Amino acid sequence: MEKRTANFSGMLLIVLGGLALIHTTILPWLGWEYGLWRFWPLFVTAVGLTFVAVPFIFNERRGLKSLFIPGLPILVVSMLLLWGSVFNAWGIWDYMWPMVILGLAFGFIAAAVFMGNIWLVIPGIIIGVNGLLFQFCAITGLWDLWAILWTMEPLSVGLALMVASAGKRPKLMRAGLIVSAVAAVLFSMMSFILSGWISVVGAGLLIVAGVSLLTRGRGLVLLKEKAPDEKLADAIEF
Repeated sequence: MEKRTANFSGMLLIVLGGLALIHTTILPWLGWEYGLWRFWPLFVTAVGLTFVAVPFIFNERRGLKSLFIPGLPILVVSMLLLWGSVFNAWGIWDYMWPMVILGLAFGFIAAAVFMGNIWLVIPGIIIGVNGLLFQFCAITGLWDLWAILWTMEPLSVGLALMVASAGKRPKLMRAGLIVSAVAAVLFSMMSFILSGWISVVGAGLLIVAGVSLLTRGRGLVLLKEKAPDEKLADAIEF
């Protein structure tokens, strides 16, 4: 472990030292006036890469794989900072700041995959849905749509519970379905209140949700009728 840590730290210092040497000697000699100071966000990138690299370097340490959670959003922040600094385009933060939230969501999902912990998927999905909604509004400027988009919050919870059930936890699956159905009803109710084209979408969603529930209920009835014994029938009904 100490050897791998020393190797990684040594390589990082060599890269930083090389960049500093180029900046202070070679570039002025070539007459290049574009200062490397604009690349200062690379220091933030180095921090993010360190967090992400540690789980691979110490692969046998399962707990270290949780470092994906802070590592990925730090990398996203560094990329936005680098773009703004190099191109003097700091306005990118007005449109792309939700990418940091998405980076955090992917951090939870990556940690869940590499740690084999399905429960980390729940915050990953919830945070990810919020990040997508924020990103949509930031790019389009349609923040008024939050009057109806807030109903996606309970929907994200329902989806997260269904994914976490992994088809092996029927109670958790049922809870996810209930929460998702409630979110669909809320979306439809808001669409009726707000009217316009959003109401058409809400009505369609309500119809789809209703058909899905009826189909599922009919399928359970048929399976129960064909069940060979009472215990199996009760399990199907559950």
